[in-house]
Amino acid sequence: MTIPRFDLVIFDCDGVLINSEELASEICIEAVKEVGLNLTMHEYADRYAGNPVAEIWRMVERDAGRSLPEGFQGRVDEMVFRRFSTELAVIEGVVDVLEAARHPKCVASSTQLPRLRENLGKVGLLDHFDPHIFSGSQVKRGKPAPDVFLYAASQMGADPAHCLVIEDSLTGVTAARRAGMNVIGFCGGGHASPGLEKRLRDAGALEVVRSMREIGQRIA
Repeated sequence: MTIPRFDLVIFDCDGVLINSEELASEICIEAVKEVGLNLTMHEYADRYAGNPVAEIWRMVERDAGRSLPEGFQGRVDEMVFRRFSTELAVIEGVVDVLEAARHPKCVASSTQLPRLRENLGKVGLLDHFDPHIFSGSQVKRGKPAPDVFLYAASQMGADPAHCLVIEDSLTGVTAARRAGMNVIGFCGGGHASPGLEKRLRDAGALEVVRSMREIGQRIA
C-alpha cells in the first residue's frame, strides 16, 4: 500500500518502542484477580491497552462491579517499577528504524510525562526524540480523544493531515483517526492478540504490520 504524504512520524511508546505494555499486562492480569477478573494477557491488553492509567483503573472497577481495594494502585505501581527496572527493553528493530528515519519524529503517549521520559531513558531512546516527547498528561483528554496527537502536531509545526502515527492499540488508532491523521497499526509486541490486526484495521489503520523492519520500509 502507498502511504499518503507525511511530514511527521508520531510514535506511540508502550508496545511500539518498548516492551512496557507486555510487562505491565503480565503484572496487571495477576493484580486484577483480587477484584474477581480472570483474564489472559491478550484479553487484558485488548480491553485496556493504550488508555491512561487512571482510566484503566476506572474501567477495571466498572468491569469488576466493585471498587479497588485500598492501596491497590500503589502496590501495582511498585510491581511495575520493579519489573521495568530490570526487564524494560526496546522492541526489536526500533533503533535501526529511528536511526534511518528521514522525517521529523516525536512520541505521543498516554503515560505520564516524567515516567515516559524515564522509561525512554532506561532503554537508551531518549536522545532519539528529546525534546519532542508528548504525554496525555499535558492535555485535557487522554486517548481515545485526539488531544495528545493534535498537541504533538502543533508543537512540531505539522499539519495533522500530514502526520503518520504508529500505534499498537485500538484506543490509540481511534485517537489518531479522530485527529485526522493516518495510522499504521503495529502488532509486533508480545501482548498483541491474534485478533488485534483486524481490530486495528476496523478502527481505521491504513495497514497493520508485525515488525519494525516493515515500519522502516514505510517511513524511509
